[in-house]
Amino acid sequence: MIISQTPYRVSFAGGGTDLPAFYTREPGAVLSVTLNHHMYVTVSPRFKASIRVAYTKTEICDSIDDIQHTIVREALRMTGLEKHIEITTIGDVPAGTGLGSSSSLTVGLLCALNAYKGQVTSPTKLAEDACKIEIDILKKPIGRQDQYAAAFGSLNYIKFNPDHTVEVEPVPYHPETLAELEKRTLLVYSQQQRDADKILAEQSAGTQEKDKFSVLKAMRDLADEMRKAISGDGDLDAFAELLHEGWLLKRSLGFGISNSGIDDWYEAARKAGAQGGKLLGAGGGGFMLLMAPPEKHDKIREALGHPQELAFKIDRRGSRIIFISDRYAF
Repeated sequence: MIISQTPYRVSFAGGGTDLPAFYTREPGAVLSVTLNHHMYVTVSPRFKASIRVAYTKTEICDSIDDIQHTIVREALRMTGLEKHIEITTIGDVPAGTGLGSSSSLTVGLLCALNAYKGQVTSPTKLAEDACKIEIDILKKPIGRQDQYAAAFGSLNYIKFNPDHTVEVEPVPYHPETLAELEKRTLLVYSQQQRDADKILAEQSAGTQEKDKFSVLKAMRDLADEMRKAISGDGDLDAFAELLHEGWLLKRSLGFGISNSGIDDWYEAARKAGAQGGKLLGAGGGGFMLLMAPPEKHDKIREALGHPQELAFKIDRRGSRIIFISDRYAF
């Protein structure tokens, strides 16, 4: 048996500039960090020649072509594993909540399948292959940031070039700065899940509009400003204000990114002491990230009606193998 562990991510700024509709015209950039919440994938030998896949449902198939889980099907096809195999996926957090779970699954699955074959795969290769499956093969209207965040882990400034190449630049920081970031940050659940693909498809189409493109350029530039704010000694007050500025820009794009309920929630948090925040992922629901001095947190919780929270620490590692049994193939 092989078990992989792959982190979820929080994107601070630059989301939307990792879509081809933007970065083929202008370089894109995202600032993101990975969390200690994970997608787990187990791959083990199966005595029968069939393929068993267990997630929210269970499939037993005689052929790869019969597998309904599209990511599993294409990952098996890519790695050439066609029989005598069992795959189980377990996530810490539900899908559709803005933490990049779909790409964490794809990266973690490829990591586990390659290890099952006895191969060590670089983070770059994992991310590239995950993008190929999700974007090129399955035609998902998504960007490239989540795959690279999941594969590399930690705090990164990720650049997307017009020639479709991607550069991952680790952000230099003091451990004390990230510890303080953890203390200041609240992740609260909006009780809404959304279809990220639909929002991103609308955003990709709307990128051609001149005013929307200008907003996206400003969002990209904010990613660099936030990188500078958190680097070195770290100015988290400035970082939080830039986070607020970025949310106002993202919200102005439309595309179903926000709604009246989310706007009211965010305004209530600001009045209660939040310096900045944003809805994570494509928008429309999921988790909201808020930054405030720790002494303001209880007041914010009360203002929001004591929502469900996700406690977290920053995970400084990307997708990895955490278990290998003595026998892992028939």
